[in-house]
Amino acid sequence: MEIDLLDPGPFGRNDFWPTFTWLRAHSPVHWHPEPGSDDGGFWVLSRHHDIREVYADSDTFSSARGMRLGSDPAAVAAVAQRMLIVSDVPHHTRLKRALHQAFGPQQMPRVEAMVEKVVGELVTEALEHDELDFIDLAKQLPNRVVCAMMGIPRADWAWIGALTTDAFDSPDDEVRTNAHSEIFLYFIELLAERRARPGDDLVSQIAHDTLVDEGDGVERPLSDHEIVFNLNGVLSGANETTRYSAAGAVHMFAEHPDQWRLLRSLGQGGIAPAVEEILRWTTPGVHALRTAVRDTEINGIPVAEGARVTLWNVSANRDEDVFADPHAFRVDRRPNRHVAFGHGRHLCLGARLARFELGALLTEMLGALDGFELAGPVTFNSSNFTWGINALPVRLLRSRAFAK
Repeated sequence: MEIDLLDPGPFGRNDFWPTFTWLRAHSPVHWHPEPGSDDGGFWVLSRHHDIREVYADSDTFSSARGMRLGSDPAAVAAVAQRMLIVSDVPHHTRLKRALHQAFGPQQMPRVEAMVEKVVGELVTEALEHDELDFIDLAKQLPNRVVCAMMGIPRADWAWIGALTTDAFDSPDDEVRTNAHSEIFLYFIELLAERRARPGDDLVSQIAHDTLVDEGDGVERPLSDHEIVFNLNGVLSGANETTRYSAAGAVHMFAEHPDQWRLLRSLGQGGIAPAVEEILRWTTPGVHALRTAVRDTEINGIPVAEGARVTLWNVSANRDEDVFADPHAFRVDRRPNRHVAFGHGRHLCLGARLARFELGALLTEMLGALDGFELAGPVTFNSSNFTWGINALPVRLLRSRAFAK
């Protein structure tokens, strides 16, 4: 079988799944050539067990040399050990512990109230239409929440959301670069303002109240670069996962109305497992990259120091050895040991927030809608890194209480 995971075409057509089924069965640790690269290619891991093992072994597999295929080495070097997703211990441990203060349990009641307010507003707005492109709602949910958390002025929310999409989804290198630059400049200015006039928002908290433990009882504030780099990471992570997972869920409920009926019959107790199945099914973070820092083996295959190793989360989450009937969408699936948020030390910082956003959206829609019908063709973005639906025209089937 011809394997080309660098070709964006299969991702745009949503027909890449057979490739990973073949890899899991025939070549679970697979060498993938990449003409023109310094090392000639990279390793592809497709099985759940191997992927979790590499995620967990951060002493052997580094994140600081890049976290995705196609990364600009100069850009990676500029943020390495200062941005959470491209850092290794001890820097990663210190940064995550510091940033977790802003996302910990003590902050969640305020954040949850904010999410419920945003979800209520969005569903009310959606119900004003018979048909809509659901991705428009899905984009706004995480963007409104994270912008509110950061204290970004409401007038800038739509602009920030569009920039985030350009920075991570645009097929044009120049558009992506310019969007990242705009976001960094915006956060530099926002941080300077919060330094001078702190409020009760996330940026103020990180700027004034968050300390990094350097060991031996020595603590220091985060540097401006650390704050700006990680705010960018929070913005992108918050937007991409929830957007694609929410749209992917509605797509499945439109194609499989029995699952919507099942979820309604399960009531509030069915929300949590449904959220986990949505995350497994959609897996917006397609792959992650690690670099071997010493000679090692993966499942008996020698891997040389300096080799790039790619962890294909989308494949792990359809692994037949872990998930019964993995190509079926089942809202009551238990257990559900997916790796949509990664695993180990690099488990996504915003996982709790993303889960709550999806749960709140399901809860609100269950009370208002009998289901969904597709109203046009569904399309996907052509990315092997952050992937999902980019057009989802649907008709909303209102519950009687919400009918016009």
